[in-house]
Amino acid sequence: MNKHLIMAALCCYSSFSFAGFDVITLGAKGGIQDGNLTAFMLKSNTDNNYITLDAGSIVNGLIAATNKGAFNDMMAPISSPYTQEGYILTQKIQGYFISHAHLDHIAGLIIASPDDSNKPIYALPSVHQTISQDYFNWKAWPNFTSQGEGFKLGKYELAPLTINQWLPIANTELKVKAFPLSHSGAESTAFLFKNAANEVIIYLGDTGPDAVEKSTALDTIWQQIAPYIQQKKLKGIFIETSFSNSTPDKLLFGHLTPRWLLTELDSLAGYVGGEQPLKDLNVIITHIKHSLKKGTNPQTVIEQELQADNKLGVNFIFTEQGDRTLL
Repeated sequence: MNKHLIMAALCCYSSFSFAGFDVITLGAKGGIQDGNLTAFMLKSNTDNNYITLDAGSIVNGLIAATNKGAFNDMMAPISSPYTQEGYILTQKIQGYFISHAHLDHIAGLIIASPDDSNKPIYALPSVHQTISQDYFNWKAWPNFTSQGEGFKLGKYELAPLTINQWLPIANTELKVKAFPLSHSGAESTAFLFKNAANEVIIYLGDTGPDAVEKSTALDTIWQQIAPYIQQKKLKGIFIETSFSNSTPDKLLFGHLTPRWLLTELDSLAGYVGGEQPLKDLNVIITHIKHSLKKGTNPQTVIEQELQADNKLGVNFIFTEQGDRTLL
């Protein structure tokens, strides 16, 4: 069902006369599957440039997207010195939005940095602090930023975000508003993006349910986005579901299961109000953990568990690395 939706979008992505958002999955998984870790490219359909939502896998994701034809309408010019992947990385990606500094959300950015172009890394100050102290410090990796320890190569500007305040994103038509998330003691982030048509899309980094995290972070976000759903302006929610329902709360470590995601979506529906308030809402499932156990396909289990209790009529979408999706 979800694959049909994605393919339908792919059939018409060459026309950008309508509003909405264009998403390319550079990395679909969480945890241990190096080369396919959480990262998405996002732009408005009326824009020419992208930003990324996290950056667990970058170059490997660009190669997969090229092989699937996702960039057929933005081929590298013949005069360009770059491959197709190099052209997209250096010319089309205008900034990185990092929800938190765990390796599976930033490893691709770090590894690609020597051949990348100058651009900002947008994040909350706590995330920047970890990036600067623990990665770009001339111990783990050369300092490609404009602050921190040692000689500063100055390729990346660490651009801080202020919670609950709109910020224009350089070289795009998008604006962003950041919200904190609770991730088992670490500060994660949700990014709300708005295009020129005042349509929005929200991306949530790793997060546990409010009840387990002893937090109100998700509840605050649900209240913020409910009016956009009422106005039919919310094009989609990117949210993680790392584990199946068999995972006990004490082993979630700041993540969601299908049961907890549906509980949180029930809370969102309460703020939206009306009959079937979330019917057909696009919810893109991210950060499913890869398993090394025989006979185990976590995505199949998680998809079955979400659909079995989907009384809200939500449209759950599971993308694969290299997919291009219109929302």
